[in-house]
Amino acid sequence: MTTNPWFYWALFSAVFAALTAIFAKLGLKGIDSDFATLIRTFIIVLVLTAFVLFTKKWTNPFALKSKTWLFLVLSGLATGASWLCYFRALQLGDASKVAPVDKLSVVLVALFALVFLGERPVAREWLGIALVGTGIVVLALKR
Repeated sequence: MTTNPWFYWALFSAVFAALTAIFAKLGLKGIDSDFATLIRTFIIVLVLTAFVLFTKKWTNPFALKSKTWLFLVLSGLATGASWLCYFRALQLGDASKVAPVDKLSVVLVALFALVFLGERPVAREWLGIALVGTGIVVLALKR
């Protein structure tokens, strides 16, 4: 088992992502998924604003480089699109099926990181990525 700090943060991310799916599925009853995403986003903005202010991490956003802004804006747009699609899928399908398919992002991140960032996973890592992809295919197959 790894002792790298990134691993523990990623593990916490997975736990919170799992809770997100369960809480969202429960909260989507009787509400439009897009409106639910808006409410969720508003809560995130409030919590993160308080966190950044409390931890004294606020800096002048206008001092950021234009390239930083470009990629943060693109990331924000991609996140928003992902959330809208995820909440719609949760509203229409079972959380136990939607969440694993959403994790196809694991495979896509590996491929995009290879192409755009020049990252080179080793054979063992590719095996893990392939197993995730295989699991998604198994879930997608009709009985």
